[in-house]
Amino acid sequence: MRLLEYQGKELFDQYGIRIPRSHLANTIEEAKKGAKKIGIPLVLKSQLTVGGRGKAGAILKVKSDAELEPKFNELVHKEVKGELPRGILLEEMADIKQELYLSLFLNRSKRCYSLISSAEGGVEIESASNKVVVDIPIEGLTPQVAEDTATKLGLKGNAVVAFVDLTTKLSRFASEKEAELAEINPVAILGDGSMIALDAKVIIDDNAMFRHPELKKYEHVSELERQAEVSGFSLVELDGNIAIIGNGAGLVMSTLDLVVDAGGKAGAFLDFGGRATTETIYEALRVVSQIKNVKGILVNLFGGIVRTDLVAQGLLDAYKNNVITVPVFARISGAESERARQMLRGSRAKLYNTVEEAIQAAVAEVGRK
Repeated sequence: MRLLEYQGKELFDQYGIRIPRSHLANTIEEAKKGAKKIGIPLVLKSQLTVGGRGKAGAILKVKSDAELEPKFNELVHKEVKGELPRGILLEEMADIKQELYLSLFLNRSKRCYSLISSAEGGVEIESASNKVVVDIPIEGLTPQVAEDTATKLGLKGNAVVAFVDLTTKLSRFASEKEAELAEINPVAILGDGSMIALDAKVIIDDNAMFRHPELKKYEHVSELERQAEVSGFSLVELDGNIAIIGNGAGLVMSTLDLVVDAGGKAGAFLDFGGRATTETIYEALRVVSQIKNVKGILVNLFGGIVRTDLVAQGLLDAYKNNVITVPVFARISGAESERARQMLRGSRAKLYNTVEEAIQAAVAEVGRK
């Protein structure tokens, strides 16, 4: 689960990590109210889950009252990588002396958290030349290790004390909330050597959410995902162009991995489970067809409990009623699969003997669109 910046900062604040004074606004009236509370000059920041908003012009400085409304309205309607903001964060400007990069990420290969820091803040960490990487044991980051890291970054005096305080708190936060990533880019060092988190990028492990009911309020479910839930199947919208449909989360996930390996990109993950009917399949296709970036549908179906001929009928009905207009690439096997294949012969659905063949065809055709 990717948190928005303001959500990540709310959690940082709970752990004593200093953040700027801010106000979330969805309307210009709320923005004007926030501006009075914070004071001008301030910064407007689009609340997005995608990166690159700074380069895309989705962070704007407001230096006078007259600039607030036009710049707020500009950001509200500005898409970044196809995503509109879920609110605009008004934030006080900081008197920055120096910037740092700081992140904790779950290093799965080493089965621990790793701390990455750099004296170059506000840049992509891949391009930073002076990174310091430290693996953190299960007990957490110790003040001594944090202090050694601060020295390697060239920090001195109060900045060292502030760095030790910030990193140990961030380590406790990541561990207790089971975050896959907790990134601050940049950390601002102020004139007195104190530090403040000017940004927050937090990803929580979905598999750990059942242990964190306090984080449920941050879950964002799209309208289509809500429709899918009501209809009895699971849908996750992604940013690719191939919708993957199957019966069973494991089957769909493995299919998604195969699509990626073949050079494709998934636009949706849809699992209709083991009790699908013709009506359920029809509804699933109707929902998937509303995802604007989907250019093809890959069906990987193994009929155990599910009767594959019911799935085939759902496909035929969806094409007949123009619910779907994009090509369907299907691999169907299992219960009643021969009948299902007979039903679909001559239809616009393209049938394949193996899922690998279906994937190769889907990636080749959709990639040309």
